[in-house]
Amino acid sequence: MNEIYYNVEQISQMLNIHPKTIQRYIREGKLHATKIGKSWRVTGHDLSRFTEGTTTTSEGIPTEHPVKVQTIASSVVDISVIDNNEAMRIANSLNAAMNAKPQEYGHASMHMQFLDNDNTLRISLWGTIQFMSVIMGAIAAFTESNEE
Repeated sequence: MNEIYYNVEQISQMLNIHPKTIQRYIREGKLHATKIGKSWRVTGHDLSRFTEGTTTTSEGIPTEHPVKVQTIASSVVDISVIDNNEAMRIANSLNAAMNAKPQEYGHASMHMQFLDNDNTLRISLWGTIQFMSVIMGAIAAFTESNEE
């Protein structure tokens, strides 16, 4: 029996998903693929199982993709600062923490604004509870060190 193989570009077009997303699914093991030459190939069977939401173990036993349940939170935090320089220092530190967050914290966003007339740094946060906990802890650490 001849098996049909698809490359990343073909799968991308069929599923209307960016090729880099398909490559990530392959890297993460969500989509079984075989490297032939320099490109990945996916059998029609594996592609069908992927689109149906199942994969197989190395023994060929079907397994369902677990549904990942996430709790999302949002918050707005106002920090009183002395001046724009202090706001920039805090903002840069929080941006560094945001850029270094582990992948398991999921999607998150943080927007900051300096309110000049109030000398206030306003931070809008959105993300998983784990992300919010870490960022709120960082904010608490920055503001506690400023109060001393």
